[in-house]
Formats: sequence, structure tokens, C-alpha cells
Amino acid sequence: MHLLGNMLFLFVFGRSVEDRFGHFKFLCLYLLSGLAGAILHVVLNAGSRMPTIGASGAIAGVLGAYFVSFPRARITTLIPLIFFFWTVELPAILVLGYWFLIQFVTGYQMLAIQSATGGGVAWWAHVGGFVMGMILAMAFRPAKRGPVVEILP
Repeated sequence: MHLLGNMLFLFVFGRSVEDRFGHFKFLCLYLLSGLAGAILHVVLNAGSRMPTIGASGAIAGVLGAYFVSFPRARITTLIPLIFFFWTVELPAILVLGYWFLIQFVTGYQMLAIQSATGGGVAWWAHVGGFVMGMILAMAFRPAKRGPVVEILP
């Protein structure tokens, strides 16, 4: 389920981020966010002997870049309630801000109960990747230009 969720998020948010920054900057953002997420996860789980594998930090970086680049974009969200399902359009800043908050709070809670043999979700990789994606999106943002003035001969 985690892998399917990652692929869904990459499909939904990755296309817009790649279109905004281009292929090369998107690749840099993806790889550097994955690296930042992995480093934060390893630092905060230094006592763990469980190997870590996955692209969650990189995909979280794409979400962070989307958060900065398209905060007012509307995200169609499925709301399940027992046997009924509704869709509602919410601003990206709300959807992704809530997602980030869940990652951070859960990661913090897991620090208190982690064990050297327990596996699971690399919450801090999500946090580190998201923050790096935000930073890189701000760094990659095109410079604002003033109005173009033509001088005619």
C-alpha cells in the first residue's frame, strides 16, 4: 500500500513539478530530496540496525516543491465515510500541509517507541525530503522580471 501511495502521489504531483522546472531540475530535486530524506532518517534513527530502502524522501520532495510552487491549486480529495464517498476540492497548501503535519507528528512519536529491530515507514525521510523539496523549489524559481520595454528605431 505504501508503494502504491507513493506512485499515486508521484503521478498526481510530479507532472506539474516537472513541467514547471524542466527535466534536469526535476531530476536534481528528486535525487537531492531523496538524499536529504535518507540522511535525516539515518541521523534520527542512528541506533537502528534495520536497512532502509525506498523513494519516499524523493517523492516527498516533489510534494514539497508542489507545496511551494502551486499553493492555491485545487486538489480533488476523496473523503470516505463508512460506505459513502465524497469528493471535495481543497487547496494544495491545506492538503499537503496536513500531510506534512501527519509525517512530522508520527515521526516524533516513533522516536519515543522505536526499536532496533522494528521496521516500517521512514517518517523522517518524508519530513527531510519535503523540506528539501521546498528549499529547492524556491531556489529553482525563475527570477521575476520587470515589464519588457521595446525600443523602436
